[in-house]
Amino acid sequence: MAWVILFIAGLLEVAWALLLKQSEGFTRPGPTIGFLVSLTLSMYLLSYSLRFLPVGTAYAVWTGIGAAGTAIIGILWLGESRDILKLISLVMLIGGILGMRLTSGH
Repeated sequence: MAWVILFIAGLLEVAWALLLKQSEGFTRPGPTIGFLVSLTLSMYLLSYSLRFLPVGTAYAVWTGIGAAGTAIIGILWLGESRDILKLISLVMLIGGILGMRLTSGH
């Protein structure tokens, strides 16, 4: 269950990163409120998962999900570059997330 909670926390990290961009420096109330809510929930769920998972593994997976998810959304929906080196790096990042999960022992 801790892994599911950690995964949700990672998805919320993607949400707050995207909402942070949309808040335009906290000048737009809707995205700013969404940012604060998703940030708070993400941190809470990360802290909950740390009760059961090693901190190094959980934090690496959480940040990896956030980074990979945000990059994927940027490429697919926000018109960011699809440079081959970027795509290779993204695949390596996802591989690292899976490797951390598979070797965690939990």
